Amino acid sequence: MAGGYAMDDAEWRGRLDVLRVEHRDLDAAIGALAAVPVPDQLQMARLKKRKLRLRDEIAAVEDRLIPDIIA
Repeated sequence: MAGGYAMDDAEWRGRLDVLRVEHRDLDAAIGALAAVPVPDQLQMARLKKRKLRLRDEIAAVEDRLIPDIIA
């Protein structure tokens, strides 16, 4: 539930799109940070941790949209 009401599939898909864009942006930021001669290791760790949390959230939303069907 978001904002006190149940989200429909279209809203979940929109949320999934936003998460995927943020994940790609973090990937680019991590790459750019790694390219500098002396990268900030603390910032790099924070970005990677955030990226992992996003990956988990993306998986949860995908599971919500595509439930497992036991045949």
